[in-house]
Amino acid sequence: MSRSSLIKKERQQILSEKIKQDPFLTDEELAELFSVSVPTIRLDRLEMGVPELRERIRNVAEDSYSKVKSLQSREIVGELIDIHLGQNAVSLLETDESMVFERSKIVRGHFIYSLAESLAIAVIDAHVALVGVANIKYKTPVYAGCKLIAKAEVRKVKGTKYIVWVKIYVKQTEVFRGKFILVSLEKEYIK
Repeated sequence: MSRSSLIKKERQQILSEKIKQDPFLTDEELAELFSVSVPTIRLDRLEMGVPELRERIRNVAEDSYSKVKSLQSREIVGELIDIHLGQNAVSLLETDESMVFERSKIVRGHFIYSLAESLAIAVIDAHVALVGVANIKYKTPVYAGCKLIAKAEVRKVKGTKYIVWVKIYVKQTEVFRGKFILVSLEKEYIK
């Protein structure tokens, strides 16, 4: 076996592990990580039978939407990737030029907030819920083309109130965090 094929096998093995750890890695990010070209990563993925990013996201998300009680799938901002009702959830939003302020090219805050709010509502184990209080902090500007990964965690449940923390990242940098106090309206809507 030649040296180059050994290096390729090692790279493919590590590539497989990296994608299992983070299925949201783009070919560009992987190429940078391995110091190879994007076409090299695409060839490696093809040889290994690893689908492109969009298909990986779709595969991970397929059954997530069916678990949500509080929102319809079209009401969730971004793509719901993983959810464990009453515990935690992850969603993804790819930003684009239509979401930014014209002059600064910074993504408008309501897109980021909506991603966080809809994930917070989706993660709780209730059929009907509203945000009672939201304490939020925008930590770093987000620009068009960034991939936002939102992670929600239910921290406390007391009666009909849920405390949910949502953190949003670009790559590994936290750009937003919010503490949401949600109120379940279950009893009021039982018919």
